[in-house]
Amino acid sequence: MRWLAALMTAALATLAVAAPALAQPVNTGHLTAELVAQDQGIAPGQTIHLALRQQMLPGWHTYWRNPGDSGEPTSLKWTLPAGWTTGDIVWPTPRRLPVGPLVNYGYEGEVLLPVAVTAPANAKPGQTATLSAAASFLVCREICVPEDAKLSITIPVVAGGGGPDPTWGAPIARTLADAPKPAGLTAAFQKRGAAVALAIAGPVLQGADLHDAYFYPFDATVIDHAKPQTIDRGPQGLTLTLTPGYAFQGAAAPKALAGVLAVDGKAYEVAANPGAPPAGASGLGPPAAKGGAAGGASLGLLSAAVFAFVGGLILNLMPCVFPVLAMKAASLAAHGGRDEASNRAHGLAFGAGVLVTFLALAGVLIGLKAAGQAIGWGFQLQSPPVVAVLCLLMLAIALDLSGVFEVGSSLQGVGSGLASRGGLVGDVFTGALAVVVAAPCTAPFMGAAIGWALTQPAAAAMTVFLALAVGFAAPFVAVTFWPGLLSRLPRPGAWMDVFRKALAFPMFAAAAWLVWVLTIQAGETALARILGAAIVLALAAWIAGAAQRRAAAGGRPLVLGSAAVALAAIALAAVVWPAYAETPSEGGPAAKADLASEAYSPEKLAALQAEGKPVFVNYTAAWCVSCQVNDRVVLSTRPVVDAMHKDGVTYLKADWTKRDPVIAAELARYGRAGVPLYLVYGANGGPPQILPAILTQGVVVKALESAARRG
Repeated sequence: MRWLAALMTAALATLAVAAPALAQPVNTGHLTAELVAQDQGIAPGQTIHLALRQQMLPGWHTYWRNPGDSGEPTSLKWTLPAGWTTGDIVWPTPRRLPVGPLVNYGYEGEVLLPVAVTAPANAKPGQTATLSAAASFLVCREICVPEDAKLSITIPVVAGGGGPDPTWGAPIARTLADAPKPAGLTAAFQKRGAAVALAIAGPVLQGADLHDAYFYPFDATVIDHAKPQTIDRGPQGLTLTLTPGYAFQGAAAPKALAGVLAVDGKAYEVAANPGAPPAGASGLGPPAAKGGAAGGASLGLLSAAVFAFVGGLILNLMPCVFPVLAMKAASLAAHGGRDEASNRAHGLAFGAGVLVTFLALAGVLIGLKAAGQAIGWGFQLQSPPVVAVLCLLMLAIALDLSGVFEVGSSLQGVGSGLASRGGLVGDVFTGALAVVVAAPCTAPFMGAAIGWALTQPAAAAMTVFLALAVGFAAPFVAVTFWPGLLSRLPRPGAWMDVFRKALAFPMFAAAAWLVWVLTIQAGETALARILGAAIVLALAAWIAGAAQRRAAAGGRPLVLGSAAVALAAIALAAVVWPAYAETPSEGGPAAKADLASEAYSPEKLAALQAEGKPVFVNYTAAWCVSCQVNDRVVLSTRPVVDAMHKDGVTYLKADWTKRDPVIAAELARYGRAGVPLYLVYGANGGPPQILPAILTQGVVVKALESAARRG
């Protein structure tokens, strides 16, 4: 009889293997749920994985362990046979789910949520075990519906295990393999002003594509989920700049920042403590937008350098440089009577001033980017004190050109008089000033080159900026090496004094423009400060002129000269200190009344796209002359305004007059380091069309019409 019992036991075991784990799907209304098993059976004491499978209706979603700004995670409450145990849900990497101004984390379509199940050691082969779970879901689309399901699965107990399930074994194994896990990453976070810098480094990040890296925190209160996460690459990792959430508002900041880093198609668990960032987690700037469509991501060093050189050539024609053309013209006229060697020396001096200043600005920009600052080309004009000082400098140059005082005669080697007197040091100064004034502009080709440069190591970035400087300096230097052209210029004479005084007016215009920029940045109080300082500086210039005339007549100019210097110092101090008050930026420079614009934000753009509306986004700044020319000459014209109204296009202005890390991050996404940037989003979504930096009515109207009908 023993042989009969053994035979029956073997038969039952065989039947158990032949009958895999069984479960019935449950339709809750907006999803179908069921429990599925990785293996066909389980051995005594063995651990296998079950999974809660969710198949959602199109457009509906459920939530991750941290649902984000709203929602509830899926939960399971188990009812198990004696001795059986289950582990926690293994959460796959979620997706970002923007909903109006909010961002949630969850899943769409189908998702498997694995759970480890362990059979007791005394489980009997040939038996079956029924495991039950009460599942709760929050299923959302435009509305959210709480839904529940009572699920169960029957698992056979098989000596030696049952082998992979033919249907669900591979999908569950793949889900487990792709689930976020620790990967030896070193991480630390620091509170930096209004942001939190999360620095992460480790071997798995070396050489990874970081363009869409994102941190999903386990705790819903530590960050503002709707705000963008800007990325700064490093040779060993990256640094994410996050907007802190409620947890950072109290007296005690979080003691840890834990979550999932999704990067380059993979995901890793991260646990960061407060402290200094790990080595190699920053310093290479933001990654370029993927695919190169943004204008810069696909460039190599040679292409970027060529683009920069061409952009530098074109920059000479941009309106930013018009005020300095006055000094260039005066200098060329003065060169007309010199010998060829002298002319070449002056051309090279001007070129040296351009190169040194370009590389100095580039060095500061690269250094600030490495320090985690979200800035770009023209960053110096985002500082009200710098704008105010430049305004006074332009005014001083204009007064000198007007003949109010003569810096070149008694204070040779300083200020604008150097540029107008034509000395070698003056030519260096002219080149330097040309770069400072030209910096607010981004010429065609130049934006893509700079955007690429700021994502590269310092050596490559400096090479691109050097090419830009050479292109900018080349026309003036080439003219000084062309004797035939210089010989056609009129000989120096009395006419030059009249010409020189006439050239003061572009400098007055430049000063007036900078006053307007300062007012946009810092409001009416700043306007009063700069106008008062301008009057004091003008008085100082007039007294300086009187001192020079007294000295020319044989008198003693010390008292008057000292008074002039003191007044100039007072004017300078008045615009530098105290700090300027911040003013809210509501769309930047005002457009005409019939071209209504709204202030840009990623949330606003996402909401408009969700409503199926075409959108025109203008990344601009008050200090960007190219931007203002495009606004006045193209965007404020009747054909463009009518096209926006006819096609139902929403016009958003992203004002970068003052530093804004959100706008800086958006520019970096499109491979840009400065403004202008014009994006046109179609009515039915998809990537935006990028318009050229120099607009025409035809280009804009055509893009708006295409956006309105894009499907």
